[in-house]
Amino acid sequence: MVLVLNVTAVKAKEPTDICPDIDSRTSIQAILTNLLKDAQAKENGGFGFHMWAAVVNRAGQVCAIAHSGENSDSQWPGSRVIAAQKANTANAFSLPSFALSTANLHEATQNGGSLYGLQFSNPVNVAVAYNGSASDYGTAKDAMVGEKIGGVNVFGGGLALYASNGEILGAVGVSGDSSCADHNIAWRLRNAAQLDYVPAGPSPTKNDQIIYTGETGTTGSKGFEHPDCGHTEKLITSSLPTTRKSSAAPAK
Repeated sequence: MVLVLNVTAVKAKEPTDICPDIDSRTSIQAILTNLLKDAQAKENGGFGFHMWAAVVNRAGQVCAIAHSGENSDSQWPGSRVIAAQKANTANAFSLPSFALSTANLHEATQNGGSLYGLQFSNPVNVAVAYNGSASDYGTAKDAMVGEKIGGVNVFGGGLALYASNGEILGAVGVSGDSSCADHNIAWRLRNAAQLDYVPAGPSPTKNDQIIYTGETGTTGSKGFEHPDCGHTEKLITSSLPTTRKSSAAPAK
C-alpha cells in the first residue's frame, strides 16, 4: 500500500507539501492507520505493544496521526506526542542529500557527544500537543493535525520520507514499544509506503538504518550509534528490507 498524500502547488524549488487539505484528512488518516497496523503486526522485537504514528511535511506541520489499537487507550497515551516529536526530529535533521533517523542521533546527543544539547532545543509546542478532545486523538480530527508540533527526540522511531525522484517530503514517527522496536516498525511502514528512497546516511549501509553499539565498522560514520534494547529487535533489524535507490540526483 502506497501512502498517497495530496500535493499543494508551490513556487518552484520549494518543497512539495504532502499535507492533505481538510477534505482529505479522513482518507489519509485511514491509509496511515492501515500501514501502521500492518507494520505493527509483524515480528519487530520489543513487547508487541500497539503503536502511535505521525507524519509531518517538510515544514514540520502534522499531516496525520494514527494508532494501531482499537482506540486511543490501547497504546501508551504519552506516545502520541512522542510519535509526532520523532517525525518532527527526523524531518528537521535530514537533508535532500543525507538522512538521519532519530536512532542515529542517540550517541551524538549524550554528554560529551558532538550534538549534546540538541535534545533540549526546539521544544514541543504544548498548546498544540494537548489541545482538543482526547476522544479525537489518533483520528482525522486530532487537534495536532494541521499544526506544527516541534520537539526533538533522540531514540529510535523517526525516519525521513523520500519520494522516488529523491525529494525529501517530510517524516514519519512511531512510538509505543521499545525504541528499537519503534525503529523497526517505522522502517517497515516507510518501506510499505514506498517512501524510502534514502539518498545517504551514517550507517554502514549508507542509509539511516539504526547502528547498534559497536557496529559502525569502517564504512559507517562514527558517533551515531544506539544501544541494543535487548528484546530481539537487533536480530530483526538485520532482516529488514533495504532502502530503495532513486534514479535522480538529490538536491544539495
